[in-house]
Amino acid sequence: MDDAPQVSTRRPELDLLRIIVVFGLIFFHAALVFDSEDDFYVKNADTTGVTMIFAGFMVIWAMPMLFLISGLAAWHSLNRRSAAGFAADRLLRLGLPLVVALVTIIPIPQWIRAGTTESYWAFLPKFFDVYLDIREFPLVVRGEHFEAGHLYFVVMLIAWSLILALIARWIPADHGFFARRGMILLPFLPISAICAFLGLEEEFAAWNRWAYLVFFLYGYIMASDDRLRAAMRRDAPLAAGIGAVIFAVGMPGFMALDGNPMLDLEPLPIAVRALYGAAAWFFCVAILGFLDRRAWSERNGYLAAAALFVYVVHQPVVVVTAYYVVRWQAPILVKYAAIVTVSFAVTLAAYEIVKRIPYVRALFGVRQAGRA
Repeated sequence: MDDAPQVSTRRPELDLLRIIVVFGLIFFHAALVFDSEDDFYVKNADTTGVTMIFAGFMVIWAMPMLFLISGLAAWHSLNRRSAAGFAADRLLRLGLPLVVALVTIIPIPQWIRAGTTESYWAFLPKFFDVYLDIREFPLVVRGEHFEAGHLYFVVMLIAWSLILALIARWIPADHGFFARRGMILLPFLPISAICAFLGLEEEFAAWNRWAYLVFFLYGYIMASDDRLRAAMRRDAPLAAGIGAVIFAVGMPGFMALDGNPMLDLEPLPIAVRALYGAAAWFFCVAILGFLDRRAWSERNGYLAAAALFVYVVHQPVVVVTAYYVVRWQAPILVKYAAIVTVSFAVTLAAYEIVKRIPYVRALFGVRQAGRA
């Protein structure tokens, strides 16, 4: 009886992680304004390579963690409703804010990148001059100026949820093998293989889209068996140690390689990308395992409820703020602090307004107070 899978209960530390990643994106995207390598929408005249070190540690686990947590949530959602109900809920909950954002605020960064030599209204027809390319699934809508931008996460989450709704009944329920000592680390293998041989995609935060699908499915599987949760708690120190060593070896390798280390199919870039994928899984195991070792209060309800809205809205706010701040005659740190502060203030102020207007609230995926 002790080896039987058990149903997981609500985990406040997952809300905390979601908050850290989503709100941390404001800090991250503001830093790209000053990064000497990244081609962000707005660039400061003076740049630095220091941000690459910070960015490297964030990208290796932050977005994979969001997909992992989303997979965990999907398991609970599918256990409350049918597959069709789950699919319908995701299409409404995520699809509506996606469409609204694409029509209203997502064109703004591209307009600013284009140089703002024409009015925003004159630029919009160019943004929506699109075509379909099924080879780019799930981001099949393409165009010279069109982009989903940071909302690729929402597009993929909808697509992966629909795939999950179709295949969930065939996913095994017993994963006891991975509950054995050290075995929880083995799922790094498919992730490493995808990164190594399919490459990394810069537009998806230096990750391959199919690796994100694997993280999402792993989250679903993890939620189905509490033995895996216990294994993460037990093996968190081992995962952290191995992940740190791999990151220390792989990150300098990325920076030292010539050519395009994200896509080149030569032995050294392939090996470095394989280490990248492995380190990501080890870090996710370590973070989840360590956080699960203590009890967390559920006092983060406000920020957790705001997370989807903040994710959807924050990047255009950062870009517009940066567009004006980079003109200042001030040190990088002063400009960076200003962009972060103003972006937080504007984003949360917009959330306070939107959540009080019923019909507008639904358009941006803001749930009513008291809803889980």
